[in-house]
This record gives sequence, structure tokens and C-alpha cells, in this order.
Amino acid sequence: MKKIIIASTSTVYGGAYLDYLLTSLSELFKDTDKILFIPYARPNGISYDNYTSKARDAFNKIGKQISGIHEFDNPVNTVKEAKGIFVGGGNTFVLVNQLYKNGILSELKESINNGTPYLGTSAGSNICGLTMNTTNDMPIVLPPSFKTLGLVPFNINPHYLDPIPNSKHMGETRETRIKEFHCFNTQPVVGLREGSWIDVNNNQLILKGEYTARVFEHNKSPYEVESGYNFADLK
Repeated sequence: MKKIIIASTSTVYGGAYLDYLLTSLSELFKDTDKILFIPYARPNGISYDNYTSKARDAFNKIGKQISGIHEFDNPVNTVKEAKGIFVGGGNTFVLVNQLYKNGILSELKESINNGTPYLGTSAGSNICGLTMNTTNDMPIVLPPSFKTLGLVPFNINPHYLDPIPNSKHMGETRETRIKEFHCFNTQPVVGLREGSWIDVNNNQLILKGEYTARVFEHNKSPYEVESGYNFADLK
């Protein structure tokens, strides 16, 4: 039974790291006090040690112990033995490249599908989709493939931003970029706004948080869904 939280962000405006999710994380990781953290996405170029320390401080608030995967000699066996897993945000290209380099993408997928509880934020949420092609990140490294975990039957666009009325910005909006994606791909895309997440409990994929999500389907007009919506039939 899959138990996953796919969160748009780790930090909502004005809040501390992961604070808005802590109650849900206590439930997600209720059966383990030890969680494996994968810091590969390295936001702002932060070191693995410093990123792990940041995650450790947050999880200490709910009595959970964090260990960074880089602290172990064998990353494949470490994922196999993990009782809970957290993949943090940062650059999705960097994250996916390192997952492939260390040979743990398939092991990660198998562990989660077999019931190991998983938290992803930002880049860690991007990899829950079929591919990473709807990330907002710059391609600063080139992974061997853009295929990711496929834990849900669609793609994710974390940090989704609506067009700003009367803005003088002449660049493309997120909606425009996702429409471009659908010129070449057919899988749906879920735009997750800040403070929103998808709670996956086996075949139930429920939108949580205060905000709506924007759904993009191939050859259809985008539409909004309310908190509590089940994405189970979106494919």
C-alpha cells in the first residue's frame, strides 16, 4: 500500500521549514522513528550535511530521527532498508542525475510501492510523476533520462503560479509552458500551489491544503479542483 505526501513546497510564506506539514508527517511516519533523507537536489547549492541538518531540525519537532543517504556506504542497500524516506526540494535535474548515478531510482520506486512511507517536497515531488519534464528548474546538469518514479499517473508542477493581472512581464506563464509540454506529450499535469499537497493512500490521491489545484489535460481547457478532490481517475 502506497503512503505518500507529494507537497508543492517545504516552506510556506512566513513559516518555518516543514512546519505546515508536521501534523500530516506525524501520521505518515507513525510506524517509524527513523527516516532516510535524500539531499541530492541541493537548493542554492547547499551541502548534503547542511541540508540534512535542516531536515533533522524539522523532524526533531515530531520526535523523528533523520539520517542522510550520503552518510552510508551503499545507497542501494540503504534505500532497501529504509523505514521512511524524505526527498527534499532543490534542482530536479541535479536530483534525478544523482539518483541515476547512484543506481537507486528503481529501488526507490520499489520501496515506495511496497509501502515505505515517502515525503517529497518540490523536486522530491516532481519525481513522483511520470517524468520530470514539467519542472520549473534550470537544466544545469543532464540526467541519463527524464523518466522518474511514476508513483502517480500524471506529472507534477510544484510551486504553480497563476498569471498576475496587469503584469508587465513579457515572459511565458506556467500555463503557457505546460501547454507547450502538451504539444509533445499527452499525460496530465497537476499544478500544485504553495501550501498544497497530494495525500496518496494506496489508490486514493487526495488534494490537501487550503487551495485549489490547476489541472491540465491534453487537448482540454485547464480547470480547477478543490481541496479534497481525488485524482485517482486522472490519467
